[in-house]
Amino acid sequence: MTLTDDAGKLVGDRRRVVLGLAGPPGAGKSTLARRLVARLGERAAYVPLDGFHLSNAQLDRLGLRGRKGSEPSFDALGYAALLRRIVERPAEEIYVPDFDRALDEPVAARHLVAPAARLIVTEGNYLALDAPGWREARELMAEVWYVAADPAVRDRRLMERHVGFGRTAEASRAWIDANDAPNADLVTASRGRCDRVVSC
Repeated sequence: MTLTDDAGKLVGDRRRVVLGLAGPPGAGKSTLARRLVARLGERAAYVPLDGFHLSNAQLDRLGLRGRKGSEPSFDALGYAALLRRIVERPAEEIYVPDFDRALDEPVAARHLVAPAARLIVTEGNYLALDAPGWREARELMAEVWYVAADPAVRDRRLMERHVGFGRTAEASRAWIDANDAPNADLVTASRGRCDRVVSC
């Protein structure tokens, strides 16, 4: 039995269900989510939490630019509202935002949830947090899987990501230590609220 099989079986006789993939930065959540959706075809759709990053203008207003990617730098209630619409209005075409790393900004309507999609695969760091907004989103998910990876592997992936999008190696190291690492600690603390652990 593969993860794809397990994900597909969540739907059963239901019209539409949401599978959440939580985990720390660099664990492989988006890679796994896209793989599941690609294998399930039109029966599945991809909904990334990253589309609910606050814009740089809002982060500047809130003094959070240096903590971009941290829990308060997301619109958790907006994310929960979109999931509710996806679950409760399955006959509609629903557009989904994403985050563009080259622009370093969220972008509207990059993804589409079509009426044919019965399994919604959503992924993001904070899906299992016991906090306002995240709790509401979690209630809409049939299951949440915690995506785990060796810390050294995650660190290498994060370095490659940050350097690949223009940071120097020194700036990347500083960002990982000051921002990604505390975010990972918060996410790791939510692991017990997940239904299963998968390794990537």
